[in-house]
Amino acid sequence: MLSLDDRLLAALAEDIGRGDATTLATIPAHQPARAEVLLKEPGVLSGLEVAARVFALVDERVTVTWTAQDGEARERGVFGTLTGPARSLLTGERLALNLLQRLSGVATQTRRYVDALGEGQTRLLDTRKTTPLWRDLEKQAVRHGGGFNHRAGLDDGLLIKDNHVAAAGGIAEAIRRAREYAYLLKVECEVPDLPGLDEALRAGADRVLLDNMNDALLAEAVALRDRVAPHVTLEASGNMTLARLPRVQESGVDFVSAGALTHSAPALDISLNFQPEDQP
Repeated sequence: MLSLDDRLLAALAEDIGRGDATTLATIPAHQPARAEVLLKEPGVLSGLEVAARVFALVDERVTVTWTAQDGEARERGVFGTLTGPARSLLTGERLALNLLQRLSGVATQTRRYVDALGEGQTRLLDTRKTTPLWRDLEKQAVRHGGGFNHRAGLDDGLLIKDNHVAAAGGIAEAIRRAREYAYLLKVECEVPDLPGLDEALRAGADRVLLDNMNDALLAEAVALRDRVAPHVTLEASGNMTLARLPRVQESGVDFVSAGALTHSAPALDISLNFQPEDQP
């Protein structure tokens, strides 16, 4: 996997190209500057260290000072200052803000879901529906928002989906093959209905994903699990709206997963207010 610096350098190269023409044309090389990072709507912050790293890669003379921390819920207002060469602040601005806005948007969306889910045993999980190459940062943003991470990639967990079941010839057979292939990894299997749940429980799944079941079916699924294999955990997924989450919590499932935490999170409105300083 590419390191964070490798990805940030590639993103900077995409944005800067042969040079920041506007900045080079209008700003003297040695002009110092100060800028404030402004949150323009309430939200949960994420990506502060990443944004600071962007400016460090642009120019190590840039100093970034945060008055907040990742995972902190803030109202509108200034939460950071930057000082250094004006050209460097302007050149790194867009990428740093893009990452801050995106990651803070994910953290804020996650916090909304966590708050809607309420207190209880059900935990909120993310999915693999993330921006390519930035999954680790988006999953970190989910944690900053109070959620928990599902598997990070295809290699760290077995999740048998409907297409795996179809290709393997059935739920029990897919679970058997998964156990045989990777006996040290936990096996999760997606099921669409109660008969599928019963088959997965009896086949030895460690967790069962209840796909697109309504509230009544979720409650029945929990009761079935409690009778057949009470040690197995249940994850509900599909159509997990904010309004529905309290009812899902009441059903007694262990986990709720929502792709909307990452694939549909709106960017948080953050800007950089730039104040040129007198040249020494």
